[in-house]
Amino acid sequence: MKYSGIGGQAVMEGVMMKNEEKYAVSVRKPDKEIETNVWDYKAGNRFKHIRKLPIFRGVFSFVDSLYLGMNTLMYSSSFFEDEEEKPSQKEGLSAEKKAELEEKEKKQEKALMGGTMVFSIVLALGLFFALPYFISSFFQKITDSAMLIALLEGIIRLAIFLLYIALISLMPDIKRTFMYHGAEHKCINCIEHGLELNVENVRKSSRFHKRCGTSFLLIVMLISILFFMFIQVDSKVLRLVIRLLLIPVIAGVSYEFIRLAGRYDNWFVNLLSKPGLWMQGLTTKEPDDDMIEVGIASVEAVFDWKMWQKEECN
Repeated sequence: MKYSGIGGQAVMEGVMMKNEEKYAVSVRKPDKEIETNVWDYKAGNRFKHIRKLPIFRGVFSFVDSLYLGMNTLMYSSSFFEDEEEKPSQKEGLSAEKKAELEEKEKKQEKALMGGTMVFSIVLALGLFFALPYFISSFFQKITDSAMLIALLEGIIRLAIFLLYIALISLMPDIKRTFMYHGAEHKCINCIEHGLELNVENVRKSSRFHKRCGTSFLLIVMLISILFFMFIQVDSKVLRLVIRLLLIPVIAGVSYEFIRLAGRYDNWFVNLLSKPGLWMQGLTTKEPDDDMIEVGIASVEAVFDWKMWQKEECN
């Protein structure tokens, strides 16, 4: 298997694929047609020298993923909003007024996206970091070993994470998103194994991939256990603050592992990748052919897989 460098994520009834500084979103619209749009990710050109440094590149990649993930999700969901009200708001308006209304709507969407992103980050920090920390503090009545308590905290965090994934996977809309997640992985696996990118080859490709964001999140959980076990601070508030401040560092270290796993294929790397691949049993589902077609459209919008395969074979 070769490393292509292309990556992506599932969105509402679609797939986003990113290759270097370009990303595309393909969506299966309500009329069953596939619409694909391509954009340049200009933020990727900032701090180029720092972005190449180990650990730092992981932090930037994590921030980029959050931004692009929220942005593309909002974009894909716009195809399924109630369109009946929008025309009525613009009926009888002049071209200038329509332009003003459209500009206002864009600003509202950006504000909504920013607020949703902030809320999501705060919720994630509270659910996966603050809550396990406070629950683990009750074990201080049983033991005074800071390392043991930190280990219990990590186990609680991991349990909450697994329970959260298991519960949301039961929701019909999330299940469909996980099917598109499977389509994304299968498309990438197809081209990285040297196969022609078509529905038949994608269908028989694996839905598990070592560079998945699910694997990344699981690695974050596991590495955080090691980091937090060695934080020896008396103040509970300070310990929590240090944990939150270390999250970018943990994300950076986790990214280096995922990057390593994506570039090398040997027994040691494959063994370390197993837990993340097991997790993908929850976050990916087998897609149908319509979903695979959407994934293929997104790949081909930003990645010349034929040329890449030709260069890799020579």
